[in-house]
Amino acid sequence: MPEASDQQLIKAAIDASRHAYIPYSNYRVGAALLTAGGAIYGGCNIESVSFTPTVCAERTALFKAVSVGQREFKAIAVVTRDAGSPCGVCRQMMYEFAPDLRVILADLDGNSRLVTTLRELLPHGFGPAHLDENKS
Repeated sequence: MPEASDQQLIKAAIDASRHAYIPYSNYRVGAALLTAGGAIYGGCNIESVSFTPTVCAERTALFKAVSVGQREFKAIAVVTRDAGSPCGVCRQMMYEFAPDLRVILADLDGNSRLVTTLRELLPHGFGPAHLDENKS
């Protein structure tokens, strides 16, 4: 299976964003996560009136992939109206599985605004290796 291009990931993220449930913020977010095997998992943000249980698009895509056994990821495209960056919670969850993840930030029109890495977005991240090194 040929590897997905940035534009294919951005399109998949835009498609996922159309399912966002955003009655409170009206801030639509879509994500498309590329596995090492070439599968793409989409996610959208889903809000709750009490805000705490709200889940971001990036975590929705990640949870969908992990829940069916995926553990290795190569890239994620995240789309918002202004090419917003993943929140800290999403950065931490992605770091759990893919500290070297490629991150593509784009707007809802499909314009790529920034291509970076998760390590750039979360320098000195805390991951599973930190626990392994400290075992007695």
